Amino acid sequence: MVDDDQIARSKSIQQQTGKTFHLATRLLPERVREATYVLYAFFRVADEVVDDADGVAPDEQRAELEAIRAAALGERATDDPVLAAFSELREEYNLNDEDIEVFIDAMVSDIDTDEYATYDELEAYMDGSASAVGRMMTDVMNPDDPEKALPHATALGEAFQLTNFLRDVREDIVERDRIYLPQSTLAQHGVTNEQIRNFEMDENVAAAIQTELRRAEELYEGGVAGIKYLPEDCQLAVLLAAVLYADHHRLIRTRDYDVLSATPQLSTARKLYLLAKTRWRWIWNKDPEAVFWAVTGDSGGGMLTRGGKLVDRLPVR
Repeated sequence: MVDDDQIARSKSIQQQTGKTFHLATRLLPERVREATYVLYAFFRVADEVVDDADGVAPDEQRAELEAIRAAALGERATDDPVLAAFSELREEYNLNDEDIEVFIDAMVSDIDTDEYATYDELEAYMDGSASAVGRMMTDVMNPDDPEKALPHATALGEAFQLTNFLRDVREDIVERDRIYLPQSTLAQHGVTNEQIRNFEMDENVAAAIQTELRRAEELYEGGVAGIKYLPEDCQLAVLLAAVLYADHHRLIRTRDYDVLSATPQLSTARKLYLLAKTRWRWIWNKDPEAVFWAVTGDSGGGMLTRGGKLVDRLPVR
C-alpha cells in the first residue's frame, strides 16, 4: 500500500516540474489523483536520468535506468520512495509491464539519439515516452471498456508530447542539444539543423512548425474523442489537460510560429482562465469533444485546426 510520505514526495515532484499537468490532476477524484502523483513522479525520475545528466557517462546513465526498470517491475528492492511507490502501484492497478518496458526503452534511447529522420521514428519514440504514459494513466482510471479507451489515450499522449516538442524547440537545443522535429519535415521546408541550432527564424521554419502543429491537432481530435470512455469523474480533468496543452498552439500561432527566439509559455492567469471556461462549459454540457472544441476555438483568440480547417467559434452542442 502506497503510504502518505510516498504520495507527498510524488506530489511535490509534480508541483515543481509539471505545473500544467498538476492543475489538471487536482480535478481528479482522490482514488486516481494520488496514484497520478506517483505515476508522474516515476516518469520524472526516469526522465531526469538523461535530461539532467551533465557530466554523467552514458554507461552510467544506462545502468541507472536499468536499475529503475528493475525496481519498477518489482525485480529488485529499492529504498527510493518514488520507485517503491510505483512498484506497489503497478501491482495494485495491474499496470502493463510492456508499457513500463517501452517507457524505459525510450528514456534509454535519449542517451544516444539527438534527432529523428522521419515522423515514424519520432512516433515510435513517443509511444514509449508519452503514449505508454497515457495508457498507464488509463489503467489507473479503470474505465468500463479499456479496449475502447486505450487507443484514444495513446493518441492523446502523443498529442501532448508533440505539443511539448513544438513548444520546447529552443529549450531542447540549449539544454539537451536535441532536435525532435522530424528531419523529413525540416527538409521538406528547406530548413537545416544548423539553422535550428543557430535560432534563425524565417518563413521556412514557420512552415515546418505549422506542418507539425496540424499533425498534433489531428492527434488531439482522435484523443479527445475517447475521453467519453473514461469514468465520468475523470473526464473533466483529462479534458482540461487537453485544453491546456493545446492552448500552446494558439500561443505559437500568435507568435507567427516563432519557437526559436523564446519558449512559448502559458501564464498562470491564462491557465486559470482556461480552467474557469472549461468548467463553466462542462456544467452545461458533458460532451468532452464539444467542450474541447468550443474552448480551444473560443478562448480569447484560440485558433486550433480541426479536420485541416481553423476553428474560430464552435458552439457547444
